Amino acid sequence: MDRTELKNYIMEFYNAEPDFPWIKYPDYEVFRHSNNQKWFALIMDIPKAKLGLTDEGIISIVNLKCDPIIIGNLRSENGFFPAYHMNKNNWITVALDGSAADDKIKMLLDMSFELTNVKTKKQKPAD
Repeated sequence: MDRTELKNYIMEFYNAEPDFPWIKYPDYEVFRHSNNQKWFALIMDIPKAKLGLTDEGIISIVNLKCDPIIIGNLRSENGFFPAYHMNKNNWITVALDGSAADDKIKMLLDMSFELTNVKTKKQKPAD
């Protein structure tokens, strides 16, 4: 999945439009919940060296909130990195260069969406 495919998928399935909050980085796209404005995806183009990759050039990535229990396992897979510019315990960076499977990106996008969604309070049972 590349950047354009992911952006289109988010807009279609999550009904979220991109937000461009940084003048200095006009290509950084934030996708938020409409009800609480929390981010669930941040798409950026960054130098590969920022992820510890040895080759030069720019790579498209997405940051997604993730269950801390699976972050360690994901980092051992191709296309997954410690979160770039985010809390590395709760977020993961995914390369949008085809190295990560589309179905895994979609699963993590669902997880990020749920983890950042409005929490509903459980009702106490009536006596």
